[in-house]
Amino acid sequence: MVEQVRLIKKYPNRRLYDTRTSTYITLSDVKELVLKHEGFRVVDAKTGDDLTRSILLQIILEEEAGGAPMFTSDLLSQMIRFYGNAMQGMMGQYLENNITAFADMQRKLQEQTKSLYGGNPVMNKDMWAQFLNFQGPAMQQMMGTYVEQSQNMFHQMQENIQEQTKKMFTGFQFPHQPENTHEAPEKKK
Repeated sequence: MVEQVRLIKKYPNRRLYDTRTSTYITLSDVKELVLKHEGFRVVDAKTGDDLTRSILLQIILEEEAGGAPMFTSDLLSQMIRFYGNAMQGMMGQYLENNITAFADMQRKLQEQTKSLYGGNPVMNKDMWAQFLNFQGPAMQQMMGTYVEQSQNMFHQMQENIQEQTKKMFTGFQFPHQPENTHEAPEKKK
C-alpha cells in the first residue's frame, strides 16, 4: 500500500496540526520530517491553500538566524535580484540541480564511509569533521572548478543563442551591431 503524503494543517493561531499523529507540532518537528526525508504538505486549515514553501522558508530563516548561517548577504541580495528577471525560472532550476548534485555526492561519500567503517553515527560524524578539515581546501578547489566550468558553459550557450538569433533574423538591425553591408547573393547583379 502506498503511503500518502503527511498532511499538516496550519490554523489561524499559527499552530501546526499533524493529521497523521493527531497532535500539534512545531517548526522543529517539521524540520525533523525534512531531515528524515518524510513527504509532507502544509495547508491552511481554513482555505486549503498550500503553505509548504512558506513553512520551509520559515525553517530556513530560523536556521539562518542561528549560529552559522549558510547564505551571505551578497548571495541573498543576488537571489533577490533574480525575482522578476527573465532568468528567474532558470535560476531556480539551476540552484535545484546543483544542490541535488551536491547532495548526491555527499550521499555517495557517506555510503563509502559507512561501507568502510560501519554505521556508527558518532564515529561517522567525527570522521566527516576530520575529513572536511583535512580535505576542505581541496573540496573548495573542486567546487570552484565546477563553478568556473558552469560559467564557461553558460557563456558558450549565450554565444550560441546570440549566433542562432542573428541567423534567424538576418534582415533586422540589432542594437550595437554594424549594419549588414552585404547584399544577399540573389540580389547582386
